Amino acid sequence: MNKTNTDQTLQARINLYYDLQPAPESNAPLLIALHGYGAFKEQMMREAQQIAPEGFAIASLQGFHQHMKEPRQPGGPPRWGFGWLTSYRSEDSVAIHHQAVIDLIDKLTGDGVADPARVFLLGFSQSCALNYRFAFTHPERLRGVVGICGGIPGDWETSSVYREASIDVFHLAGTEDEFYPPSRVADYEKQLGTRARKVTSKSYHAAHEIVPEMRADVKQWLAQHASF
Repeated sequence: MNKTNTDQTLQARINLYYDLQPAPESNAPLLIALHGYGAFKEQMMREAQQIAPEGFAIASLQGFHQHMKEPRQPGGPPRWGFGWLTSYRSEDSVAIHHQAVIDLIDKLTGDGVADPARVFLLGFSQSCALNYRFAFTHPERLRGVVGICGGIPGDWETSSVYREASIDVFHLAGTEDEFYPPSRVADYEKQLGTRARKVTSKSYHAAHEIVPEMRADVKQWLAQHASF
């Protein structure tokens, strides 16, 4: 019997989708917003529109792992959702995420939509740790990163990929979050502070969600960090 060669690879191209709301002026500060597991780009664009300060361009990038959800009820959400990461060969998902964000930044800055010196990355839930991976692997690409109700990379303390960076971080958590409770996120500020220039961390009376107080604080933080 011939020997079977396993785990051979082929490279394939896929389409990644995003929604864009340009700013009134060119070369504007840019907020790239990434949804959590099971959501989609339109949902995160609605959140980002409530968060981004006036004069920002907004891009909402959609995850590349599609899955079906429960049958749609009349007037309910769509039957599909998207995610960013799988447990099988997760390094492939990380690489796709990194390249997607790089390509999106290059596209929007090349088209004059965004100022390359004022790009901010925002993630909710599953996309939060992925965004931190990106931010501290490619710090030259970002001015700052915002994480809401999410984690930090599991290899944060052991990987040699992450670099110290002149970028600022704003991490927001909910005291009633069943996935990232206070006991889990208690040392995030300290850990992120080992590589970020400055870390702001704040807790809110919230579950695994984005509440109005979070939106207001992120808007203020972005406005402050977008000015020179």
